[in-house]
Amino acid sequence: MSHYDKIQPPALSMSPLSSYSQSPIDGTWQLIRAELDGEAAPELVVTQTVLALAAGAYEVRFAGEIADRGSFELCETTEVNSIILHGTDGPNAGRSIPCIYQLAGGRLRICYGLDGVAPTQFATSTGQQRYLAIYRRDETPL
Repeated sequence: MSHYDKIQPPALSMSPLSSYSQSPIDGTWQLIRAELDGEAAPELVVTQTVLALAAGAYEVRFAGEIADRGSFELCETTEVNSIILHGTDGPNAGRSIPCIYQLAGGRLRICYGLDGVAPTQFATSTGQQRYLAIYRRDETPL
């Protein structure tokens, strides 16, 4: 049984937060590559997953349907760029997922700590409970 049979990728929501200023990662992001615990994501997962980040909220869509949503906060005080997702709806409701991210041009790389522990590198291996995703900025509206 594949790891992808057990869980869904983290999801995101679009409700505005009152004191939020736009971040450089706000936008719509098409998944182009992902792996969970060292296992590459199936092509269907990759081609059908879109992440939206806006006004401190996140939303993950799979095949056009909202799969997960919540809020996010950027952590500016660490040596690496980090973000914490706070799930409100979907499989991550009630969870806080620490992540590290790297933004380079139109590419966004995020490593999710699905076990609640912040990742220290952009890599996954068996048993780590890490989800590494690479997204391409998508200018197409949801």
